[in-house]
Amino acid sequence: MNKAIIYLSAFALTAAIFTACKKDEDNGKKGLPEFDNYYYAGFLPWNNTGTESVLRTQTKLVKFPVQFNSAFVRDYDAAAFYTLVTTGITNPAVAGQDFNIVDKNGNTITAANAIYSLNFPQAKKTVDTIYIKVLNSPVAGTRKIEIDLVKNANDKYTIGTFSQSYIRFLEIK
Repeated sequence: MNKAIIYLSAFALTAAIFTACKKDEDNGKKGLPEFDNYYYAGFLPWNNTGTESVLRTQTKLVKFPVQFNSAFVRDYDAAAFYTLVTTGITNPAVAGQDFNIVDKNGNTITAANAIYSLNFPQAKKTVDTIYIKVLNSPVAGTRKIEIDLVKNANDKYTIGTFSQSYIRFLEIK
């Protein structure tokens, strides 16, 4: 019985020590002011290995969901940027020949300096989608393209990317 009392007392003392530690006084702050206008975008699901493999005859749009992370609502819209990468890809898919980047209605979107954008109204946390239309190209063989989210920094805000979810691949067979 004495050992039980000693163990219970030791446990109670240890628990009291850990619960008496001073808590962080700044729990109510969201972060440092210089990061108030810093946001992140990443592909869903959270990985860099996602490959969408489709037939060249597919008529429905290929969808790549992108999550925009923000803790605030702003008086400006924020744009996440993405680009198409062919470096290191054998038989790369060609925009305008194998596929087009389009809006949700299938209307072709034009890149500015090889950069496309997704607009997030009022910089609210949400999910939007990159849409791709496969063009049924007569070019033989499997074609592939890499879609990368890239950093967008301007005088109002910065949108960074998550290192674990900034790449997607499209494979057209």
